[in-house]
Amino acid sequence: MQLYNTLSAEERAQLIDEAGKDRLTLSFYAYAKIEDPKKFRDDLFIAWNALDALGRIYVAHEGINAQMSVPADNFEAFRETLEAYDFMKGIRLNVAVEQDNHSFLKLTIKVRNKIVADGLNDETFDVTNKGVHLKAKEFNELLSDPNTIVVDFRNHYESEVGHFEGAITPDVENFRESLPIINEQLQDFKEDKNLLMYCTGGIRCEKASAYFKHQGFKNVFQLEGGIIEYTRQIKEEGIQSKFIGKNFVFDHRLGERITDDIISQCHQCGKPCDNHTNCANDACHLLFIQCDECKAAMENCCSTDCRETIHLPWEEQVKLRKGLQVGNKVFRKGKSEALKFKKSGDLPNEPLAKAVKTETRDIRQKIKVKKILIGKAEHYYSKSKIAQFLIENNELSVGDKVLISGPTTGDQEVTISSIFVNGDFSDVAKPGDQITFELPFRVRLSDKLYKIIE
Repeated sequence: MQLYNTLSAEERAQLIDEAGKDRLTLSFYAYAKIEDPKKFRDDLFIAWNALDALGRIYVAHEGINAQMSVPADNFEAFRETLEAYDFMKGIRLNVAVEQDNHSFLKLTIKVRNKIVADGLNDETFDVTNKGVHLKAKEFNELLSDPNTIVVDFRNHYESEVGHFEGAITPDVENFRESLPIINEQLQDFKEDKNLLMYCTGGIRCEKASAYFKHQGFKNVFQLEGGIIEYTRQIKEEGIQSKFIGKNFVFDHRLGERITDDIISQCHQCGKPCDNHTNCANDACHLLFIQCDECKAAMENCCSTDCRETIHLPWEEQVKLRKGLQVGNKVFRKGKSEALKFKKSGDLPNEPLAKAVKTETRDIRQKIKVKKILIGKAEHYYSKSKIAQFLIENNELSVGDKVLISGPTTGDQEVTISSIFVNGDFSDVAKPGDQITFELPFRVRLSDKLYKIIE
């Protein structure tokens, strides 16, 4: 009986593309007493693996915390697997604002001591004595009260690209760091101020609100369902968004746009930008903000050292990744001396720019993207900026619009102006042909080549 993921991300991405079915990205959490987390974990894996559900899930004696990708066709069947447990009957599923079939490429369910690493001793306070839950309209009203202090309980790389107006944004890399910092900063406001808190999906505030009530704060409120549910409500009810910018998410997308405001800047050149990326050097993998121009010039790297590293023979790159100290660096979240325009914890007085509006679609409405899979990436020649693909299906001609898509590359649309087919210039490539053409960005073996159908 299969209890663990057996496919690589690249293999899973290929299966998803071949299936051609739309998927929903969603998240949920529940605090509950789970006697046997290991058995609970195994039962979930068996049920969800059968439904082709993917994601990153943590279970513990205190409950479950999940971010997932589920085939739209299996959505109701997936919900039934949750309803089988009393503590998840009627649970709210936060469905993403923007959808991406590659948001998760593995089903990973881990047993942890806690579903959120908060550093708290739950035995020392009543974790059920939580703050008042507020819906979007109520949250906006309290936010405008001059007697309110609003706190962002996310990390610096999350609040940097989007936050509520006037929020305190601690310069921290994890949730447990923010609790003592905020408690110390607000010592003088326990009696007379409204403490209004929010996070991505609500789970961090569930524990934080109880903790701050235990610390003596009298008026504690939290955003029900977090930014994700807030966004759904303001769209459905026509409410003005008090959240500006992007909502950072912990999957391949790395962000959902809530408003057109760009409040952050490229960490390398300072240009207004709010697109996160991970350094292409696997020995670094630094999370940082990078504009398209710097992405092309730096080949998706955070520094010239990393750019040089990715051109070393693969065996040498593997050697550079060995060692405890190197491993500790891999999980840095956007702080490096090489990033000249990183400003952790700083809130701009006004947006730096406006994002270009793009249409989003609800894949539950079964609107299909007009594209066909025609090939896969084989190599990228970084010095000459030439990409190599193998054509497997259909034909490709000069003038065609193509979409290059992959877990790291994202979605990049390009118009073919010229191509080499099997080493010679040609206007048309057919199945079985090996083609090359210029690309300003690096492609990877997991990338797929689609032809866009007008």
